[in-house]
Amino acid sequence: MGSRTGIFVTLEGGEGSGKTTQCRRIVEFLRDRGRTVVVTREPGGTDAGELIRDVLLHRVAHLSPRAELALYLASRAQLVDEQIRPSLGSGIDVVCDRFSDSSTAYQGGARSLGIGFVEAMNEWATSGLTPDLTFYFDVAPATGLSRREGRHEGSDELDRIEREDLAFHEEVRRAYLEIAERHPERFHVIEAGEGEEGVWKQVQRALEATLGSRDGA
Repeated sequence: MGSRTGIFVTLEGGEGSGKTTQCRRIVEFLRDRGRTVVVTREPGGTDAGELIRDVLLHRVAHLSPRAELALYLASRAQLVDEQIRPSLGSGIDVVCDRFSDSSTAYQGGARSLGIGFVEAMNEWATSGLTPDLTFYFDVAPATGLSRREGRHEGSDELDRIEREDLAFHEEVRRAYLEIAERHPERFHVIEAGEGEEGVWKQVQRALEATLGSRDGA
């Protein structure tokens, strides 16, 4: 599969966790240190992936859990082959807003397909590619949903996943915390209720540690 010299950072979290704001700060942090960075997202990030994203989030009211997972895996496989792996192999860092752990939490946990099963499917879809560093921004689902609904007040912009009920999002959170326990070598659980600067301090410490270990290798 070739050598990998770029750093692969992923951001995970429930709805309204604030990860998009932190994504911008991570990219700025890396670029300030002279690193080349590609920013992408899931689902999406490629022409095919953006079409799949539209279907998953906006075009249909209901998908079976297996169909939903299959579409996420298709988008992920294309993103890895077209963008992520070539970038990493060229020494470019990749920062991705959601990746395989989202499917493990949402489809494996909340949709009850099984965390182990979805992790195995992710292994196949990505040809074994895993992040070097994953940030999970942890916030109580009721708080996160309230934040998200406030931003969309007066519009119908909530997507199909955001419109799921509170019990669904609580299952997502439980699954994420289980995933963090399964992968402590890369997973950093960030307390997302501390305010933007408090959250950033937690993120920055982990980034500096990862860069330090890479630079010293």
